Amino acid sequence: MRRNRMRARIACMITATAATSMSCGGTAGPTPLSSSTATLRPSASHPVAPRTAVTRPAAAVVPKLSTRQIAGQRVVYSYRGRTPPAALFTQIRRGEAAGVMFFKDNISSRTQIRKVIAQLQKANKQSPVRTPLLMMTDQEGGLVRRLPGAPLLSAKQVGAASHPVTEARRAGTSAGQNLRGVGMNVNLAPVLDVYRTAGDFDDQYQRSFSRNQNTVATLGATFITAQQRTGVAATGKHFPGLGAADAKQNTDKVPVTLHLPVSTLRAVDEVPYKAAVGAGAKLIMVSWALYPALDPHRPAGLSSTVVQKELRQRFGFRGVTITDALEAGGLRAFGSTSRRGVLAAGAGMDLLLYSAENVNEGINGLNALVSALRSGGLKSADFSASAQRVIALRTSLGS
Repeated sequence: MRRNRMRARIACMITATAATSMSCGGTAGPTPLSSSTATLRPSASHPVAPRTAVTRPAAAVVPKLSTRQIAGQRVVYSYRGRTPPAALFTQIRRGEAAGVMFFKDNISSRTQIRKVIAQLQKANKQSPVRTPLLMMTDQEGGLVRRLPGAPLLSAKQVGAASHPVTEARRAGTSAGQNLRGVGMNVNLAPVLDVYRTAGDFDDQYQRSFSRNQNTVATLGATFITAQQRTGVAATGKHFPGLGAADAKQNTDKVPVTLHLPVSTLRAVDEVPYKAAVGAGAKLIMVSWALYPALDPHRPAGLSSTVVQKELRQRFGFRGVTITDALEAGGLRAFGSTSRRGVLAAGAGMDLLLYSAENVNEGINGLNALVSALRSGGLKSADFSASAQRVIALRTSLGS
């Protein structure tokens, strides 16, 4: 009876209006940067859009869900090889999946991955949550592309172009068209980090537009706006910024601490995120680095101070938050991936990225979320608000 009452309460809450506010060691960071790169401004024909939220679906779109199905709206799965395992189809049909992340080893050709995605979406039509699954990958451009094709230029090449705003718009449009052409609807891009030195964490793969925060802001917002006009959601990453990380400070491998004062974070690293929110970015990925000036105890993506206060309250972000890979070496002090998922959910992260290419990892994470929700370790009101944001995002991306 207790579970039934909780299920009814959450199902009721999830149909209501979503809450608008929930609520990589490094050297000392630089003062606000100047650069020989000129500060860019959006063209009149492509202005930065006003700050917007993910489109809210009509209440009728949101079905009554079980506790497991509500928890499933937080889980992004991954798998190894070219053929999705039966377990993934099962989770989807049950309504216990928000989406799937694809890596290079999942893709042999555009035709092949298009067929896979169509099969997954077909399975989803048998679920209680029939809005499109989130089908995502990292298609940043240049050296970081999971799917063959556009965008061919890296972020750094875009920033160094003679007409960078034009190139950013072209990159965003072509990325969206490429992904949409195979059925993907979310790009885990663009990187909004403001890199510091040649060859550092972001620059070694040319992932950052510039050393100038205003340039990154303008080009990032331009990319986001152009891509989202194609029907593919953009993800700004890695909030509040990994630009100060050196080449060895990779949160995928090791714990990373960035000793940056709040003044630098806000005057440099966070500037592109303000522009991204203003451009209507549908998702923001939060960093796994520790920022002692904001929270001395937990990495950003596990910190309610960073997620809820710095991102949601300070910037008014109403879209969907998404973790970086939960199996990251930077989180080794925080237990299993399932435990990390619970901590991230508690901090206010909406989507949890189980990217070890093993469906069971996501299932275990789902089980842990359900357990924490039923025991009171996660608040049902916050949990249902996150599920509502995810379903709104899914709905906004069409069929």
